[in-house]
Amino acid sequence: MQAVEAFDETLTHSERRLLSRLNNPAKIQAHLDRIPYSAEDRYRCPLSVLRDRTAHCFDGALFAAAILRRLDYPPLILDILPNDRDDDHLLALYKRDGHWGAVAKSNFVGLRFREPVYRTLRELVMSYFEQYYNVQREKTLRGYTVPLNLKSFDKDHWMTSDEYLERIADRLGEIRNFPVVAPEMAARLSPLDRRSYQAGMLGVDKAGLYKPPK
Repeated sequence: MQAVEAFDETLTHSERRLLSRLNNPAKIQAHLDRIPYSAEDRYRCPLSVLRDRTAHCFDGALFAAAILRRLDYPPLILDILPNDRDDDHLLALYKRDGHWGAVAKSNFVGLRFREPVYRTLRELVMSYFEQYYNVQREKTLRGYTVPLNLKSFDKDHWMTSDEYLERIADRLGEIRNFPVVAPEMAARLSPLDRRSYQAGMLGVDKAGLYKPPK
């Protein structure tokens, strides 16, 4: 737990007081929901998220993993993989009574917290399927990675430094992943209905939406 101790040593008194209130996964999620969504093309470590009070899904998952680690959960993340017309989405995982849950920062209403009621990671990931869509209302979720334990990046000081966070992103692109939608199934998917689309876009920051490559 040296990484946790090093993280705590960097905190101010007010920061320690704030984190002392984030004593369960739901409260961690509530904190992430209160801060603005970041549309910046940069990664923030948990300490930077705490001080800048902004995050996108990568930053938010690392922040949640770090705070869950302070609560004696392993710092696990999982990447949800889309088709080539959307962004991926990162979850911080936690397990209680043998069931998986997740904490996540998202620009979309439906891609955030999950209670620990899912028996498998596939069950957990598929709970995001209907809410995972792009601005064309296309349902885009196609797979997910195995969990990545961020403990292996402690040497890079991922909890307190932004410098080497791209190594985490690179590793997510290398690890084993599992498809959940076959090509023939994807071809038959219906677009999301407009009412659900409008509900899921409540409060969205348009600057942070997926932009197709030019």
